[in-house]
Amino acid sequence: MDQNERLLWLINALLAERPEGEGIRVPNDTNGRRELLRALMNVRMPAPLSPEYVETEEAYLKERLAERGVVRVGGLTPAGDGLYLWQGDITRLDADAIVNAANSQMLGCFRPLHNCIDNCIHTFAGLRLREACFELMKAQGHDEPTGSAKITPAFCLPSKFVIHTVGPIVDGRLTKEHSELLASSYDSCLKLAEENGCESIAFCCISTGVFGFPQREAARVAVDAVMGYRRSSGSRMKVVFNVFKDEDLRIYRELLAKAAL
Repeated sequence: MDQNERLLWLINALLAERPEGEGIRVPNDTNGRRELLRALMNVRMPAPLSPEYVETEEAYLKERLAERGVVRVGGLTPAGDGLYLWQGDITRLDADAIVNAANSQMLGCFRPLHNCIDNCIHTFAGLRLREACFELMKAQGHDEPTGSAKITPAFCLPSKFVIHTVGPIVDGRLTKEHSELLASSYDSCLKLAEENGCESIAFCCISTGVFGFPQREAARVAVDAVMGYRRSSGSRMKVVFNVFKDEDLRIYRELLAKAAL
C-alpha cells in the first residue's frame, strides 16, 4: 500500500468498529481524511488491535513522521550545561524520553482533534500507546496520583519512551501545595528516565494551559526542580524544555539565563 491507501484502510478499519460507522462520510481530500483518522483514533476505547492494523498504522505514522521531520536533540543549541530550550512539536523530538501531561486516568485525551499535548502524543504514537496505558492502569487498580509518573514505549514516535505524569490542576489561587506537586512531577519523570537508561528527556510545560498553572510560576518550578535534581543526583542526562507558545519561550530564556550565572 502507498500512504494514501494506508490512510483510507485505517479509516475504514476504525469505522468498521463503530455502530454508526456506515453513516460517516469519508472526505475526498487528504487533510480531511487525516483529521477523520485522528478523530477516530482519539475516541477509540482501549482494546486489542489486529496485527494487520498495527502493521498498517506503524507504516503510516512512520511515513508521516518522515514528512514532518525528526528534530535531533544532539543538534540543539545548549541553554546551559546539559540544558536545552526548544520551541516546537514535542512529537518530533528524538529525546530518549518525552514527557506527556496526562490526566489521572492515563488513557490519553478522548476529545476529537483537541490540540492538547496528551492528544498530540497519543495521535502520533498510535493506538498501541493507549492500550499500553490501559494495561498499566488495570494492573495498578486506581487512578494515578498527582505528582507521580508512569513510563511506556513511545511506539511510532522518534523517542524511545513516553513518560506520563499527572500535574496539579490550579482552579483558583495558586498554593504552595500546587508548586510542591508540580516539582514532584518533574522529579518523578527524571527518576523514571534515569532508571530506564535515558540519556535525554524532553519536558512539555506540565500543568499550564487548561490545567491552570500560571506560566511563569510553572516555569520557575520546572527549572528549579531540574537544577535541584541534577545537583543532588549528579545526573548528566540532557534535559530539553520544550515550549510551544512564544510567551513560554521568553519566560524560559530568562530563567535559564539566570540559572547559568
